[in-house]
Amino acid sequence: MAREFHFRGKTPDELNKLSIGDFSNMLKSRQRRLIKRGLKENEKKFIEKVRMAGPNDYVKTHLRYIPVLPCFVGKKIGIYQGKEYTSVIIQNEMLGHRLGELTQTRKRTVHSAAGLGATRGSKNVAKK
Repeated sequence: MAREFHFRGKTPDELNKLSIGDFSNMLKSRQRRLIKRGLKENEKKFIEKVRMAGPNDYVKTHLRYIPVLPCFVGKKIGIYQGKEYTSVIIQNEMLGHRLGELTQTRKRTVHSAAGLGATRGSKNVAKK
């Protein structure tokens, strides 16, 4: 039998009924302070845009510091990485995390073979 998801003892239906202020009381201190100090105009617009979006709509944002709210669950959000947007489908387990935690900003470094003359064996190899 599958385990039912709970966030701090609340089911997803109960979380959707809470206001943003009530939900912020359940978050950790850093995210709670961000909401209690008051959301800026662009943050409010983004939250409203996500609420109005359908399940297949794609909402892009640069706001990597916004915590994942219950109204985001099931939505597809494009989070900016500095060069491009990464598509993330928000799930229940992501509640309370910041959007920036869900996508990496740095790529994995892949090193190739040593260059010509970098090793003793390739020191005397002709360059042409």
